[in-house]
Amino acid sequence: MESFFLKLSVMLVPGMLAIVCHEVSHGYVAWRFGDPTARMLGRLTLNPLKHIDIFGTLMIFFIGIGWAKPVPVVSENLHNPKRDMIWVAAAGPVTNILLATVSAFLLRGLVAFGGHAASGSPVAMLVEPLILMLAFSVYINLLLAIFNMIPVPPLDGGRVLAGLLPYRQAAILSRIEPYGMIVIIALVFFTNIFSYIISPVLRIGVQVLAGPQSGLVLNVTRLMMH
Repeated sequence: MESFFLKLSVMLVPGMLAIVCHEVSHGYVAWRFGDPTARMLGRLTLNPLKHIDIFGTLMIFFIGIGWAKPVPVVSENLHNPKRDMIWVAAAGPVTNILLATVSAFLLRGLVAFGGHAASGSPVAMLVEPLILMLAFSVYINLLLAIFNMIPVPPLDGGRVLAGLLPYRQAAILSRIEPYGMIVIIALVFFTNIFSYIISPVLRIGVQVLAGPQSGLVLNVTRLMMH
């Protein structure tokens, strides 16, 4: 039980922030391109209660990746539905990459600052939990960005690909969407996509952003996920 509350204290805030900002960015970009649906439904807010999916949130603690309620987008309201959906879909992963980048730079700074604080001092007691949260933030944001760019609708990568393809090929790809989650579950649980594609790309991303603290990010995440 104590281990669960330790994980909760480290993972909840960065995990929820990653998921909520991902969804808000979809709605905000859709609004800027002509679709006010998310704004009218009060979804352009960082209040997690507006976005939370209980099952999706719990999955952060069990499999390391979660989801919120999707922000509704009515593509017919967009100025140029096919083109604009590329930007709407890409907004989520781009936001996660920006959050991962900010977290990585803050992590580097706090580690450098915390290295001068005596162990057990008030400064160390404040800095150490923040370091753990920032390390997990780097990981979860990169994971969300990479996972969501798998080119299978309804994931963001599938919608970006549909926007880039000619109309006929895009229509064929869009027909997969009703079965997309089945395809994604099959890929995750019955193939080596995590081992051979997602994990290597994730590790490279962590190394690029966290630099000398990349080992810390991976070790904290490993600790949180066991």
